Amino acid sequence: MIGAITLLLVFQLVGEVIAQTLKLPIPGPVIGMALLFAALVIRGHPSTDLRDTAQGMLQHLSLLFIPAGTGVMLHFQRMSDEWLPLLVSLVASTAITIAVTALALQLFAGRSHTGKDRP
Repeated sequence: MIGAITLLLVFQLVGEVIAQTLKLPIPGPVIGMALLFAALVIRGHPSTDLRDTAQGMLQHLSLLFIPAGTGVMLHFQRMSDEWLPLLVSLVASTAITIAVTALALQLFAGRSHTGKDRP
């Protein structure tokens, strides 16, 4: 478990270093997770220890949102001042996400029924 957590933190650190060094607008942890994903694709599968640790973290994922909720409460006045742009962006992004998901589902479902995905 310690090794798996260390691996996750190392990839996060590498992503943070890349983001800071190259001045990228992408958060370091996102880059780190992309690098971890690439490493797992190359390797073929995660180790049992990494899989079990990730499952344990996912079971307690709601605890990781407590700091974000606290941050929202600290900036409640600003949010109440800018409620309309926030509402519009939330509704628009939700609608776009649903539309893109539906289109992807249609695309991939169509391929499996027509046999286009077979060589």
